[in-house]
Amino acid sequence: MGFSAGLATTGKIPFVVAIAPFVTARPFEMFRNDLGYMRQNVKVVGRCAGITYSDLGATHQSLDDIAIIRTIPGVTVLNPGDPVDIVKAVHASAAHVGPVYIKLGSPKMPVLMDENYPFQIGKGAVMEKGNDITIIGTGTLLSKAAEATRILKEKGINARLINLHTIKPLDRELVLKAAAETGKIVTVEEGYLAGGMGSCIAEFLATEHPVPMKMIGIDDLFCDTGPYEELLAMYGLQGEQIADTVEKFLG
Repeated sequence: MGFSAGLATTGKIPFVVAIAPFVTARPFEMFRNDLGYMRQNVKVVGRCAGITYSDLGATHQSLDDIAIIRTIPGVTVLNPGDPVDIVKAVHASAAHVGPVYIKLGSPKMPVLMDENYPFQIGKGAVMEKGNDITIIGTGTLLSKAAEATRILKEKGINARLINLHTIKPLDRELVLKAAAETGKIVTVEEGYLAGGMGSCIAEFLATEHPVPMKMIGIDDLFCDTGPYEELLAMYGLQGEQIADTVEKFLG
């Protein structure tokens, strides 16, 4: 972190890449002081985030990264949801002046977004139109949220699906519009519920337009060790499980 901050002072645009907990939790003070406080133009990439480093257990799983990094003033937080998003996020972060954190998973991700869609930091993207409820997905679980949306549509429930690739700054206009038009919000993320994307949205809507919310993610626990897809199922994060949760939330 310190070395990258020094490089940034010479006009370079450093990218620091390592396993997510080792660029967020372990060097948090350096991230906060060297990059955030000093406003250095450094891009930090946390790979194998969430529980995607499944076999090595809680020490290598990164579920608190969004919660802790978004507390640093001036740091942009990106969580791309497919390969198209990842490429666009890297280019956008390089063009952006200021510290950026990019959260990435590990397993191969399905392509969900059109290559020509206009990626913009701070602006989410509506993937499916609907007015019964809004599902906001991000990062590695965007594909699971998309699967849940398809399952719900087959049951006659038209959910609006939003790809929120930028956690900070929050696309307030898009979130507010969804809350006003659909009346209920479900957030889906591979991270802790406390302080994550869902918390970020709830904090905003609590003062601007309160609506019933259901946050889907990891609750207050250290996750188990095992195959990735099986771990997702253990914590209710597979597409059909998300669809079931949404259906019950609708009542």
